[in-house]
Amino acid sequence: MVVCLRGLGVRQAHVQVMPGGRPRVVVPNPGGTPTAGDQRCATTTLTDPTPSEAKALSALTTLVNACLARRQADGVILALDGSWEPRTRHAPPASTVSSCLTTSRSQHLAPYVVPAALMYVGSPGRTATTFFDLSPANRLRIAGWAAAVLVLTVTVTTLAGIRLVRPLRALTGAAMRIEAGTVSTRVPVRGGDEIARLSAAFNAMSQRREQLESARRNMTSDIAHELRTPVSNIRGWLDAVEDGIASPNAELVASLLGQALQLQHIIDDLRDLSAAEAGALRLAPEPLEVAEVLSAIALANHATAAAAGVALTVVTEGHVLVLADPVRIRQMVGNLMSNAIRHTPAGGSVTLSARAGHGAAVIDVTDTGTGIPADDLPHVFDRFWRAEKSHSRQSGGSGLGLAIVRRLAEAHNGTVTATSTPHMGSTFTLRLPHP
Repeated sequence: MVVCLRGLGVRQAHVQVMPGGRPRVVVPNPGGTPTAGDQRCATTTLTDPTPSEAKALSALTTLVNACLARRQADGVILALDGSWEPRTRHAPPASTVSSCLTTSRSQHLAPYVVPAALMYVGSPGRTATTFFDLSPANRLRIAGWAAAVLVLTVTVTTLAGIRLVRPLRALTGAAMRIEAGTVSTRVPVRGGDEIARLSAAFNAMSQRREQLESARRNMTSDIAHELRTPVSNIRGWLDAVEDGIASPNAELVASLLGQALQLQHIIDDLRDLSAAEAGALRLAPEPLEVAEVLSAIALANHATAAAAGVALTVVTEGHVLVLADPVRIRQMVGNLMSNAIRHTPAGGSVTLSARAGHGAAVIDVTDTGTGIPADDLPHVFDRFWRAEKSHSRQSGGSGLGLAIVRRLAEAHNGTVTATSTPHMGSTFTLRLPHP
């Protein structure tokens, strides 16, 4: 074939021996990559079996035909590519030929396969034994260990369940007592696990509920007391007029009007405080000049301060702006000033000052009054709190002014704080955001 190709002008045609020993003719194509053979010089020489292949194929064919004969089927002729054709007109079933071919290949290759290696746990002459064989003794041993593990598991689970259920029962009982109306209820706290933390949280909740219940009772008592005084005065004088004991003169009418105004003042303060705590206040904040606000408030309270013998002073440092609702900032500073005047004896002074500091407008209301004891200072912004209840009621205070100031300051995203020295005076500091 190489001679034929070279005669046709393919000078680079040559014979290449494959790893299996079969030769083939290689013809480079125009791109440089060699290809096998050429159809112009066809030959069967290259496809004919080699002597070794013919020998192996003959042996395999013999084995296959012997297998087919045992199965009462006609023989076949095998090809190198694994295909076959019947020797007679009666072709055997393809499945039978395939089965015999697989079995015959195993038999044909058996001499060339390494025998299986035998591995022993002990030695070929002795039987290997293990602890977990299924002998009667080992079955009894396994059952005993399983029963011991089961008993241990049940015991540990029971003890753990008792340890977990006991504090949960205590919590359940405490919750039922609270539901029944018992305010002060505590449960023991043991350890630092989740149950202990839950018990500590329950105790904190119970303590907070007790405080809120106490505050609610005190507030109800204070509201009743605050409303009782002006209502009792009004009713007493009206009964006196009806019985002819007193005459409805101008002085009595003015007194009754004052009591009614005090009653209205308490009701308005309660309404404002309730709205502030519920977040229902409608604010319309706008940039304001603090100096102008303080001057207007000082002017509005000048007559009250003069009647009490208290001097009012306004001090501002530079140009200070604040972002606040005009009505509510006057209410806040007005309440602080009224409180300062009320607790400052004659001859004292109240100073309003404003400055800018740390991104906020700072307003100070400083008095030279009686001051507040250190133990009472944390409670000055509580509802109905008074350092001197009798004096405050006589001076007309409702006990809600400072609580309203705190709620209004929080509604403006601000704060209010107090510092005081007994017998020297107090300073209330209001911080509101800049525009």
